[in-house]
Amino acid sequence: MPRDDEFKPPSFRLDGRAALITGAGRGLGLAIAQALASAGADVAIAARTQSELDSAAELIRMAGCGREVLIVPTDVSNVESARAMVQQTASHFKRLDILVNAAGVNLRKAAVDFSEEEWDRVIGINLKGAFFAAQEALRVMRSQTGRPHKAKIINVGSIVYEIVVPNIALYAISKGGMRQMTRSLAVDFAKDDICINSIAPGRFWTKMTDSVFSNPDLYENTVSPIPMGRPGIPSDLAGVAVFLASDASDYITGETISVDGGWTVSAGVKA
Repeated sequence: MPRDDEFKPPSFRLDGRAALITGAGRGLGLAIAQALASAGADVAIAARTQSELDSAAELIRMAGCGREVLIVPTDVSNVESARAMVQQTASHFKRLDILVNAAGVNLRKAAVDFSEEEWDRVIGINLKGAFFAAQEALRVMRSQTGRPHKAKIINVGSIVYEIVVPNIALYAISKGGMRQMTRSLAVDFAKDDICINSIAPGRFWTKMTDSVFSNPDLYENTVSPIPMGRPGIPSDLAGVAVFLASDASDYITGETISVDGGWTVSAGVKA
């Protein structure tokens, strides 16, 4: 039994750690990269568009108080590209402590209208890419013996694994799969001192959803189920991302934390 005098306050600092964030060119991935850098981590940012990565790197450097930023152009839906992204990060920083799978894409249409190519695109980026990036990261993390901190993998999912929203079947399928991937990998690698958790954002205002939230009529309909009365913004994920990446979450694995302004808990009332 632990003694009362053995209490140590949790640390949310990430100094000396290297983090890799996919989908970091903009939106939620960029906000998470900024948050981890501001907490002291060196960060590698991955996305498909070089110009977005260049702009993101400047923003992260401003938020990160001089932390190093590595740009890794990557298409995570390509397995070899995803593996190379992990290896390049680990080689550059001589370690990999944190992986954040934030790359994602959504297509809105009736389920009967999706093509095979659209299936491959959405599942390839959202689920396949996340799995193989995690697989390669796990290989690296397990090989880093004598680590002073637990390694962390954070998957950015969505509350649509639980709440049904019309016309986004492929997105919901991919995020449901990501939740189970998180749980499965967490059990398999807990003994390796690797914590694997996910964040489930609700309705967030990003470039991907701007056409909805910039329309006054659609805005009201979209926000009405949210008890807090507004959509999330990317910085709303900063605190939970740093928490899950830090020592403060060392006894948490396989969990999904919803960041949704109360939408999930109120869905039975307002749906």
